[in-house]
Amino acid sequence: MKKITMSAVALTAIMGSYSTASADGINILDNLVLDGQIRPRYEMVDDNVAAHAKANAFTARTKLKVTGKLLGVDGLSASVGIISVNNFGSHEYNWNTSSYTDGTKAYATVMDPQKAMLSNAEINYKVGDTLLHAGRGQVNLDNQRFIGTVGWRQLERSYDSVFVANNSVKNLSLLAAWVYGFQGVKNIPTQDTNTVLLHAAYSVMPALKVTAYDYMISDVYDTYGLALTGKVGVSGVKLNYRAEYAQQGDPSMEIHKNGTQGVHADANYMNFDLGANISGILVGANYELLSANSGYKDDGATKQNAFGTLLATGHKFNGWADKFLKTPAGGLEDMNIRLGYKAKGFGKLLAVYHNFTTDKRMGNKDDLGSEIDAVYVNKIPGVNGLKGMLKYADYSKGTVTGYTKDKEVFWAMLDYKFSTK
Repeated sequence: MKKITMSAVALTAIMGSYSTASADGINILDNLVLDGQIRPRYEMVDDNVAAHAKANAFTARTKLKVTGKLLGVDGLSASVGIISVNNFGSHEYNWNTSSYTDGTKAYATVMDPQKAMLSNAEINYKVGDTLLHAGRGQVNLDNQRFIGTVGWRQLERSYDSVFVANNSVKNLSLLAAWVYGFQGVKNIPTQDTNTVLLHAAYSVMPALKVTAYDYMISDVYDTYGLALTGKVGVSGVKLNYRAEYAQQGDPSMEIHKNGTQGVHADANYMNFDLGANISGILVGANYELLSANSGYKDDGATKQNAFGTLLATGHKFNGWADKFLKTPAGGLEDMNIRLGYKAKGFGKLLAVYHNFTTDKRMGNKDDLGSEIDAVYVNKIPGVNGLKGMLKYADYSKGTVTGYTKDKEVFWAMLDYKFSTK
């Protein structure tokens, strides 16, 4: 690891020597900082589909980002970064554009394509309590239920955006963004979009934070909602909660093509969560609803089947087996409980049990199955910035069509982060 750190310092120094000054002596970039990550991972997927062989994916993610002060102007900075995913010639898994087989069967899917892309190309200007941003970078809002980078996948998503963020009023944060493209996760070109994100959060007190948002995704839907979150200490017990409601409707940023009516949406979302930390013992219960879509019957236009989360970090929610990255046509109810332990030196051990049902019965059925998840993560002694993780997901089938196969996933991962700050 010392060699990696020394290489990072050397790379920063080399870049600085080539790019810090122009012909007239004006600094172009100085005070350079390099942030990086190296994340090797093994992932096994057994989806119990007769036509699929078990997947065994060996991949490694490398991220490098250089940030520096631009043109010697206080508050003005620029960042350039890359992300590269390599599978070292291992083809015992499929992603969205591959078709590898064991000679008789196609492998199960692991959405980690071998690819490199520009993850950051951005200019930021901070003046007082206002930040202006233009270019490609990462955008994660709140708990990433609606807007996230899907950092769990090796090819993390980046957003092409222009935004302004302001914190002039004490305890109040405001953000308005226009997203014109995004890339990552899948092995596909940059996706153009015409999306507006509005977000406001006000911390009334440690026990209450109020967040309001409106995410207008072009040609898809508007999602607007309110979340109440907070932390409370009671007799040595640390409690945290979340109460959230959102509505999804027709897209405001809709671009009609060839006279079509576009897409209709009419669904709602609820999330109620209560957690506690009792001297390192972690317990919690959660209820999440992504409703079926009531739809429209007046013009015959296409409609969403259920509440959608197109730009979410979906892996964080509804089980780590990723059976519900797309909401079932009948909607989704997820009732789950969690139990774990966290302590310095020990790391964190957590287990979660999910029970899934539809919001609206499909063919007189509503059972979407259940899932048990477990994860253990801890720092690796003696190496600063290095963590290890073991993670497991076991999905048990339901009776609703499309969800009648068990699925088992296992991960073993190292995660090394470094910086020249």
